Amino acid sequence: MAHRVSTPRSAILTGLTVIAILMFVVATLMALFYAPTDPQGMVQRIFYMHLGAFMGGSLAFLIAAIASILYLVKRNFKWDMMALAAIEVGLVLTGFTIVSGAIWARPIWNTWWTWDPRLTSAAVMWLAYAAYLMLRNGFEDPDRRARFAAVYGILAFSSVLFTTFITRVRPDTIHPVVVGPSPQNAQGSFEVNSSAMRLTLIFNILTYIVAAITLIWYRYRLERFTRQVQALKMQVLSR
Repeated sequence: MAHRVSTPRSAILTGLTVIAILMFVVATLMALFYAPTDPQGMVQRIFYMHLGAFMGGSLAFLIAAIASILYLVKRNFKWDMMALAAIEVGLVLTGFTIVSGAIWARPIWNTWWTWDPRLTSAAVMWLAYAAYLMLRNGFEDPDRRARFAAVYGILAFSSVLFTTFITRVRPDTIHPVVVGPSPQNAQGSFEVNSSAMRLTLIFNILTYIVAAITLIWYRYRLERFTRQVQALKMQVLSR
């Protein structure tokens, strides 16, 4: 019976997976029980995961943009696969950001959704990357598909930057800012005013960053395996 040979990369990924799972458990417990409750009540605790998921998703989109640039420079399909994997993971994490934000907003703003500049930009960002997945499937030729996806992935990252900094440039937003002063019209401000809150927030951000990297690695491996199988299938059918 053949035994699967473990490679150094597989061992690293396994270790990273264990670390990510343990960090996720600890981060969740810290958000729910360790951090103090502020005047907003228990719903405030979701903010740690909300911000952590956004940072993890933003990192995934940054990786996609870098991978897209590398594909245009080197024309190596591994960078196209990396960009695709990163965008899929980024969509999941930023999707969780939007959903968790709505859960927080319901008791604080008395509504699940409002067309606030920050919320609107987050929705546009998510839809822009969702469109990436649909539009790339419109190309039959792999080279054209990868080139189009690379250019799109680079341009789409501007929506991430806009969403990140819009609360700094739009004083009319009601979305609070975690680091630094919130806009004048902010409702339900989240202020990190204790070491326990600060530690919980930082640990959650690190957790979702590690989780994003781990998930991207797994998705990249799956995409590479899928393309190898497709290549073998084409070879067999061409005989």
